[in-house]
Amino acid sequence: MDGAKEFGLKNVSSHCSISEMDDYDLSRLLDKPRLNIERQRSFDERSMSELSVGIARGLEHLDVYSPGGRSGLDTPASSARNSFEPHPMVNEAWEALRRSLVYFRGQPVGTIAAYDHASEEVLNYDQVFVRDFVPSALAFLMNGEPDIVKNFLLKTLHLQGWEKRIDRFKLGEGAMPASFKVLHDPVRKSDTLIADFGESAIGRVAPVDSGFWWIILLRAYTKSTGDLSLAETPECQKGMRLILTLCLSEGFDTFPTLLCADGCSMIDRRMRFQVFLMVWSAKKIERKDKRVMGFAKYQGIYGYPIEIQALFFMALRCALAMLKQDAEGKECIERIVKRLHALSYHMRSYFWLDFQQLNDIYRYKTEEYSHTAVNKFNVIPDSIPDWVFDFMPTRGGYFIGNVSPARMDFRWFALGNCVAILSSLATPEQSMAIMDLLESRWEELVGEMPLKISYPAIENHEWRIVTGCDPKNTRWSYHNGGSWPVLLWLLTAACIKTGRPQIARRAIDLAESRLLKDGWPEYYDGKLGRFVGKQARKYQTWSIAGYLVAKMMLEDPSHLGMISLEEDKQMKPLIRRSSSWTC
Repeated sequence: MDGAKEFGLKNVSSHCSISEMDDYDLSRLLDKPRLNIERQRSFDERSMSELSVGIARGLEHLDVYSPGGRSGLDTPASSARNSFEPHPMVNEAWEALRRSLVYFRGQPVGTIAAYDHASEEVLNYDQVFVRDFVPSALAFLMNGEPDIVKNFLLKTLHLQGWEKRIDRFKLGEGAMPASFKVLHDPVRKSDTLIADFGESAIGRVAPVDSGFWWIILLRAYTKSTGDLSLAETPECQKGMRLILTLCLSEGFDTFPTLLCADGCSMIDRRMRFQVFLMVWSAKKIERKDKRVMGFAKYQGIYGYPIEIQALFFMALRCALAMLKQDAEGKECIERIVKRLHALSYHMRSYFWLDFQQLNDIYRYKTEEYSHTAVNKFNVIPDSIPDWVFDFMPTRGGYFIGNVSPARMDFRWFALGNCVAILSSLATPEQSMAIMDLLESRWEELVGEMPLKISYPAIENHEWRIVTGCDPKNTRWSYHNGGSWPVLLWLLTAACIKTGRPQIARRAIDLAESRLLKDGWPEYYDGKLGRFVGKQARKYQTWSIAGYLVAKMMLEDPSHLGMISLEEDKQMKPLIRRSSSWTC
């Protein structure tokens, strides 16, 4: 058996995929003039000389990029084409990824969350999570193995049609499962699927992000394979419409963003404070009591979290490219277009924070009335946490964690900002500013293990109130400032799209120094991410897959097309650029 087959790596010939699915064309993206290129450290001669041969050659091929095209490969990420040996970790990673495969009636349908035999408690880590499978799916697509991805898409679509109840309450028809498990009966020689729509989850919260990831993955599959037939089936068309119907329904909201509960996405624990505490403390407690006034600094996940809004935006755009213009599809498309225009304006206007915007908020007046109000959300300037003023560089910016009436969560959330770049929710200028921030605050956001899921951590009395004394979300751990290797693939994709692959190379080098030696942990703890997480599972599948996807994209950047969208010029709002982009 040859080396490629030994590790299950498939040799796939180059072919072009569809270009009409959406307006994405990477060659046009890279041919566009760079914004303020003279100030970008990413493109000076010194930085470019540090790029590896593989990256340089990969970038040379981008001018002939065809969306979804796959290059020939005998080793992952077409390393053979680039004429250098892959890192020894790559083969180890593929072996570990294949051990995590889950089979239903002889067909692979996903990967389990973790393959950690050393752990005494399995909990739900032996299940196939929708969000966790995404990097695994991308790895298989990039390696020319789309069948497992197709099986997964069809199986989860089948589960969507199940009746979903939590206690005596019935969930919406379009809800996708958070995860599913395959039960093997060796006596009857049968397999049974068991899905979790939130009824078994911590806090009994239904996953909002699962449906969005499903749509995004369906588009990635279509772009990678050129197979339109799957997305065009009546079942997939109906599945997309059902997911979006849940999100596009009209209600009492005055914002185009999506209202969410705690624990509905990757950050699956309570990370907020009670509203009444903020109001009560602001009125009754002396301002000099920093311990109590700190409650008002963090809003958290409940409300309108950036992660969900960015995924919502990307799912809308992906669905817009795949829905048919039939009677049912046309109505859904019209609603999508209207929502996209409103959502892009809202996010770019009110969630964006840079030096100038921070200064403007700092000078806000409160209790303004009428449509001429500048402080539209009645944000109290004194609620701005002290760390933001030191954290914000002169150049750079990011989408803050949450915005709702009288409250703003100023924390950095990695997933939301990376998806904002990939979906073009962020304008080209904002995308560059996010990368500027990453470079300027490398120690804080990357440290010794990429990438901080959120920054900064909530500590002391704030931690007790915000998290409810959650022992897993202690400071600089888990979702409270922990470092998650899975985010490496999102960071790499964002770096390639913004023309800064050396940032990704630097992050991957950090990961390669530890990940395999530490047993592919779920997350790392500490301010710099130096320690394996205290409750982190080993051989966490998406840590493995995230590394593989990052490596393959960096060595063959044409893979970016399956997970990235070009900016839609029609959605560009008429907003004056902040001075932090030009100073």
